[in-house]
Amino acid sequence: MRIAYYRVSTGDQSIEAQRTALGGDFGKEFSDVGIRGGVMAAERPGFSKLLDQIRAGDTLCVYAVDRLGRDALDVQTTVRRLLEAGVTVDIHGLGQIGRSVGEIILAMLAQVADMERHRIRERTEAGRAAARAALEATGKTHRGKDSLGRPKAADGAAVAAWRRENGASIKGTAAHFGLSEATVKRYCALALATGA
Repeated sequence: MRIAYYRVSTGDQSIEAQRTALGGDFGKEFSDVGIRGGVMAAERPGFSKLLDQIRAGDTLCVYAVDRLGRDALDVQTTVRRLLEAGVTVDIHGLGQIGRSVGEIILAMLAQVADMERHRIRERTEAGRAAARAALEATGKTHRGKDSLGRPKAADGAAVAAWRRENGASIKGTAAHFGLSEATVKRYCALALATGA
């Protein structure tokens, strides 16, 4: 049986590009959406279910080595486990991974995926450091934002003041400002804590 596995790191990405590239006609499909490649394969819900159901003689089709994971040792261990169980591993663009030469190529590609994971982490940290430094120096991040987190939906002090002045409920204040009740509660709690 041909079995497909897809993985995307963020919920706003789609597995459809991987599905299209691999073609179709799969007996089963498994996926993990919103799960980073650094999470060990066996710990991902979709891949764990795949491991429970795949059998000797099956072919596992994956779009790229980094879809299996970005930890070189985990990728190699996972593929070796599948090969020893009699499963054929077919990676798009590479073909079927076999013993010896196939495992050497896989090891090299897994190392590249692992290096990329470290580079992503380094770039993310460098961006955060630059944002913190710019925010401290100018009041804006290096990209012109007012904070490191997501933008505020409204001025929290103004929301809390309006609620207090009008004797409004959380629900009424949320409706007035077009905010969620949780956001209004957070703004009011912060205003109470800071005395604003």
